[in-house]
Amino acid sequence: MNIRKLVKGEKPPIELLLTADPSKLIVEEYVNRGDCFVAENERKIIGVYVLRPTRPETVELVNIAVVANQQGKGIGKQLVEDAIQKARLKGFQTIEIGTGNSSIGQLALYQKCGFRIIGVDIDFFTKHYLEEIFENGIHCRDMIRLSQNV
Repeated sequence: MNIRKLVKGEKPPIELLLTADPSKLIVEEYVNRGDCFVAENERKIIGVYVLRPTRPETVELVNIAVVANQQGKGIGKQLVEDAIQKARLKGFQTIEIGTGNSSIGQLALYQKCGFRIIGVDIDFFTKHYLEEIFENGIHCRDMIRLSQNV
């Protein structure tokens, strides 16, 4: 597997990004303001993530997605670890990530990768998304914020 930054003019895999964030408008906004990285295997995109600077010395991992038939193989963990390494190499001091209160697997993954919960944005998803989101039988309403020093 090779992880690389998209070059200028190369279209990001929007459909894959939408599997992790259902709002096309929000996805397009942060893709335009961040750096998009793709994981490829045999020239096929199997994963993606976006890093977006938010404050001086802080970057946010705003989306991470793996194609359905490649999930459960450790690719997500490799993408998170690559994002942490890229943040460090770019001179950031902190990397943040946010996920839904219903995203049980993602919360476990991020904590296994060294992130710690730093806060909760109450009703984030009900305020910023037009349609209700349900995952793992749980109504996704709140954004769980996590962070780590790089």
